[in-house]
Amino acid sequence: MKSKPVVPRSLAEQDIDEALNHYISEEAEQAALGFVDALEQAYAHISRHPGTGSPRYAHELNLPGLRSWQLTRYPHIVFYVERPDHIDVWRVLHGMRDIPEWLCADTTFELANDNTAGRPSSSPTSAEGQPYRPTTTSRGCGSKSQ
Repeated sequence: MKSKPVVPRSLAEQDIDEALNHYISEEAEQAALGFVDALEQAYAHISRHPGTGSPRYAHELNLPGLRSWQLTRYPHIVFYVERPDHIDVWRVLHGMRDIPEWLCADTTFELANDNTAGRPSSSPTSAEGQPYRPTTTSRGCGSKSQ
């Protein structure tokens, strides 16, 4: 299978910077370097095998196409969507955070329409081809507005 380029969005890059700053502030430089290695390994894997990520949060939050991949030996999860020509990395979040809240709060619509990954991304759509509008309901953050 041909690899696709992995393109992290600005929020994912901020998440990575925050994790690195945390490790460095704790004087854990080796942990910071290990985190970078684990992230590079995760990116290499999802680049070659994007369909192997878990769709758990896609179902839980009603965000079609969202997948996640846990870093090896680190508590961080890469959230991404496979696009026709690249892997669109939305966030890299610590697994102990309230993941649905972090993905829904004020980022889902922004992420779906964000062009900061270097290329325009298509917005998630329903089976009928209608765009999803984020709402915070019991059905998840990708529920269609009524």
